[in-house]
Amino acid sequence: MEVKNDIKAVLFDMDGVLIDARDWHFQALNEALTPFGYQISYQNHISRFNGLSTNSKLKILSAEFNFPTSLHSIVNIIKQDRTLRIAGQLCFPNVKHQILLSRLNQKGILIGVVTNSIRNSAEALLSYANLSEFLNVLVTNEDVVRQKPDPECYLLACKKLGIRSDQAVVIEDGEYGARAATEAGCHQRA
Repeated sequence: MEVKNDIKAVLFDMDGVLIDARDWHFQALNEALTPFGYQISYQNHISRFNGLSTNSKLKILSAEFNFPTSLHSIVNIIKQDRTLRIAGQLCFPNVKHQILLSRLNQKGILIGVVTNSIRNSAEALLSYANLSEFLNVLVTNEDVVRQKPDPECYLLACKKLGIRSDQAVVIEDGEYGARAATEAGCHQRA
């Protein structure tokens, strides 16, 4: 990755960019929903839910499919537990990602991860992937009031790094994250 002189940081989405966890989130959410008689299809997961926080997914399920809001808390807890169990078995270091982040560090480029995951899950997955040591900042959905697609997360990451948003390149794989990066004023790469 060639970095322009005015670029001070590269901000990565986690799920789908640094860690291929899309299917893990789908499986974990359905494992949490099944005891209550609900499931989402894989197509619906890809087209509507991928990239959203679990809380956002549950709000959609309640609004559109009458999923009881009283179950949000327990489903969220079960889903996070299942995600960590799946990741513990399937999340391994990707040498290409480690080399990329190491080279960015060597060039003095700040590195951040901005994710709609909760902090506990993000820290665990990044640790399993041996990427934590390269990061200058981690922004999770617990650090902001409004998650992706809102730009708040990217603006916060830039603020924590002490840079302007136009000094950051964002690597995103999803529509929600891409919209957040654009609205924050960051440069974007797919």
